[in-house]
Amino acid sequence: MGKPGGVTVHNFKESLERSRSYSQEPFWEEVYRKAFIDVGSIVEIPKDGWAQRAGIDRIITLTTGRIIKVDEKVREKDWNDILLERWSDEEKKIPGWIQKPLDCDFIAYAFAPSKTCYLFPTLTLQQAWALNGREWVKNYKEIRANNGSYTTVSCAVPTNILFNALTNAMRVQWGNA
Repeated sequence: MGKPGGVTVHNFKESLERSRSYSQEPFWEEVYRKAFIDVGSIVEIPKDGWAQRAGIDRIITLTTGRIIKVDEKVREKDWNDILLERWSDEEKKIPGWIQKPLDCDFIAYAFAPSKTCYLFPTLTLQQAWALNGREWVKNYKEIRANNGSYTTVSCAVPTNILFNALTNAMRVQWGNA
């Protein structure tokens, strides 16, 4: 099975700036207050420095004192797929967020037009990639972001396929099962 639709190219800097503009949107607070019980505070983390490299855009503190760290992604059009960034820099083989260790608990993946956000547990999402990524790269559309001096590459995994993979990644069998 070949990649449906071929390869798409967009400009990383333009996409990043649009994404950054979404960090101030009030919908994030609504999302987190609906998703997590007993939210005490929600703090945006500046986009530069160690936090961004660790995948932390926002820290939510529950009234119990528990801390939840979130990496936020926004798409400006409703799609039936989730982009998983496999290479941050393809030429230098620097892994994208789906393949590298992150310090966030969730990836908040929002579709602005439909006002829908998926909260993916980071470790489960990365395990689903580890189990299925090679197959997905062969079968699904590649999105390339040209940043001038480097190229970011993502795999557009259909949402229903990703959800099935997440369910499978949460199931562990042992012994001779």
